[in-house]
Amino acid sequence: MPKPPLKLLIIEDDADLAANLSDHFTARGHFVDVAADGKAGLHLAATENFDALLLDLVLPGVDGLELIRRLREEIGRTTPILVISARDTVAERIAGLGVGADDYLVKPFALAEAEARVLALVRRARQAVAKTRIRCGELVYDSISLRAAYRGRPLDLAPIPLRILEMLMRASPRVVRRGELERALWGNAPTPSDALRSHLYALRSTLAAAGAPDATIETVRGIGWRLTVPTTDAATD
Repeated sequence: MPKPPLKLLIIEDDADLAANLSDHFTARGHFVDVAADGKAGLHLAATENFDALLLDLVLPGVDGLELIRRLREEIGRTTPILVISARDTVAERIAGLGVGADDYLVKPFALAEAEARVLALVRRARQAVAKTRIRCGELVYDSISLRAAYRGRPLDLAPIPLRILEMLMRASPRVVRRGELERALWGNAPTPSDALRSHLYALRSTLAAAGAPDATIETVRGIGWRLTVPTTDAATD
């Protein structure tokens, strides 16, 4: 089955190299945007969603190191970045990786190698994102956004019921013991006897209001609770 095309951004002031890279990736079915200076590249990278960036370090406007730093620290973008640069000392490579680049390719290079490195970066990034999502039947929890949804509809949960749901989903179909929940929620601090019961009630009520009859929080008397769904095992997407 053919893989979906990537959306790539090339930030390179060498017009010939930018054209060669663009032609290479376009010929393989990918979508490519090109920026000839750092300012335009930063704007595109910050305002559009790309699968990966290929970027030179020596750029007019905003240099490559500053572009990466601002993209990572100020804007919060995690888009995979492949540096393509004629700077080939160890110190310069460390500098590029140190501000947030994911890989470093020294000019001149083979187009096929650039493609292989980009595909590897995208693959690793997608695998990392998938591991942050837990799915139990129609329930999905995202540990990055700290949000849960049922059949794509967000569940409006306070922090403690949300944390309980996360623990039950990760463990499903295993029973989560009362002590395990209480330590995760409150550490060793004294806990009012009905606090956990109240939060479980809020969680059950939210699931019921969302129309989630197939997601049942079962009480195992004297032990704890477990989440049961038609698909019995919790899994990451």
